[in-house]
Amino acid sequence: MALNAKATQEFVPVKEIRDGIVILKNGDLRAIVLANSINLSLKSNDEQTAVILQFQNFLNTLDFPIQISAQSRRLDIQPYLIALEDRIKVQNEQLLKIQTREYINFIKEFTDTVSIMTKSFFVVIPYTNTLFRPNKNILESLFGWSRGGGSVKAQIDFEEKRSQLEERVGVIEQGLARCGINSAQLGTEEVIEVFYKIFNPGETEGKIQIN
Repeated sequence: MALNAKATQEFVPVKEIRDGIVILKNGDLRAIVLANSINLSLKSNDEQTAVILQFQNFLNTLDFPIQISAQSRRLDIQPYLIALEDRIKVQNEQLLKIQTREYINFIKEFTDTVSIMTKSFFVVIPYTNTLFRPNKNILESLFGWSRGGGSVKAQIDFEEKRSQLEERVGVIEQGLARCGINSAQLGTEEVIEVFYKIFNPGETEGKIQIN
C-alpha cells in the first residue's frame, strides 16, 4: 500500500521571505543578522573577561528573546587546487613551479587528515504578531482579506510590524558592536541562501578564491 507522501514545504514553518524578513506560517516575523566571530584565545585574560562581561550585559538588557545559530560546513578545496595547477602551467620560473607543486602537495596531505571548516554565526530576532489569518494562501494573506482596501491595510500593517522588528535589529547590532562584533542584517537572497544550506547539509561551502 502506497504511503501518502507530503511535500517538504509542509514541514517548513516558513511561508514567505519578503524584504529580508522571514514570515512564518503562523504570522510571526523573523529577521536574521550575520555576526562575525572573536578569537578570545588571541586576547589577554583581562580582555577576555571584558568581552565576556560586555556580552553578558548585552544579553541582560534585552527585553525580547533571540536565537543564536552557528552553521559549520566543510570548505570545498578542490577548485583552489585546480587553480594552483593552472598557475604552474603558465609559470616561467622553474623555482616557483617547484614551490607551487610542494605547496599543492602540502595542502592535499593536510586536507586528507583535517577537514577545513567554515563557520557562520547568525542571530535570529523574532517579532510575534498575528499578521496573517490561518488557512489562507500567501497572496490572500499579504494583499487582502476582504474587499475594499484590505490589501492596503495589510500592506500598512506589515510595514508597521517590520519597522518594530527592525528596531530590535538595531538594538542587536548596537549591542554586538559594543562587544567588538561586527554584524549586518541579511537581505532576501541571503536569507534564502541560509535556508538552502540548512536543508542541503551535504553540500560543501563556496570555493576558495585566488586573488
